[in-house]
Amino acid sequence: MIPISTDTQKITGPPQGQWTFDDWERLPMDGNRYEVIDGVLYMSTSPSLYHQWIVQQFYEFVGIPAKRQELGFMFLAPVGVIMQGVSPVQPDAVLVRRENAGIISDKRIRGVPDLIAEVLSPGNRDYDEDIKLMAYARAGVPEYAIIDGWKKQVRLYSQPVNDEYGVLQKFNAEETVMFACLPGIRLVVGDLFAGSPDETL
Repeated sequence: MIPISTDTQKITGPPQGQWTFDDWERLPMDGNRYEVIDGVLYMSTSPSLYHQWIVQQFYEFVGIPAKRQELGFMFLAPVGVIMQGVSPVQPDAVLVRRENAGIISDKRIRGVPDLIAEVLSPGNRDYDEDIKLMAYARAGVPEYAIIDGWKKQVRLYSQPVNDEYGVLQKFNAEETVMFACLPGIRLVVGDLFAGSPDETL
């Protein structure tokens, strides 16, 4: 999945820097993932099987327990998340705590979720670890997890202050990560990658 700043001459819409949610809503359902950050349209192609495996594992070990314990709701891409400056993004996984469920309406998440997770793929490191990192911090996303399938690692950013995350924690395969928004749910990082028939990202 390689995010690129899209050539808007090939897509009906405004010039780069002027894209809005309404413009995004009119884009074709062509199998690509489109996102708008600071008025710039980005496009990602289909992810690898390993990328999808990791996302599904994250849902199994975090999303399902959150649902069963009635802590919150997890959604997987494609789902539009509309926040200040990002209108919208489509993260790999989004968690909204039950008490904040009011932001889930009309087929979208219209507000700041409690947790966003992105899985790194070839070519998207700068996008997820720079552009999206800054955008999520500016929007006030409390926790942002970057899942690295090469290093078998989860990097958890939290406590956004002045448009930057104040805390970064790194968890390797043998370590356990817990999210502040999901007390009691423990994720052994290595479980995200175990058992995949193909680890090609």
